[in-house]
Amino acid sequence: MLTTLVGTWWVWVVLGFALGVLEILAPGYIFLGFAIGAVLTGIVVATGLPAGPAALVLIFAVLSVIAWLVLRRTMGVREGQVKVWDRDINDNP
Repeated sequence: MLTTLVGTWWVWVVLGFALGVLEILAPGYIFLGFAIGAVLTGIVVATGLPAGPAALVLIFAVLSVIAWLVLRRTMGVREGQVKVWDRDINDNP
């Protein structure tokens, strides 16, 4: 039964949307790459690519890493994001 579910395209899309909701609840681009990878895997399965569960998990992993790298490149760490304090509020003027 699990093999049938893994090979169904809508299961991957639902998983992607669930991970997208989880990203909204815990922001920080943690789950967004996985969500994009799951939706893209659902699209790959919908095109009719004959692949077993292990191959689909591998496709999901590769697409998730690619999505994470693209997100990191486009929305990555911003320069000057960390504030460095030169003096403490308790220091005497």
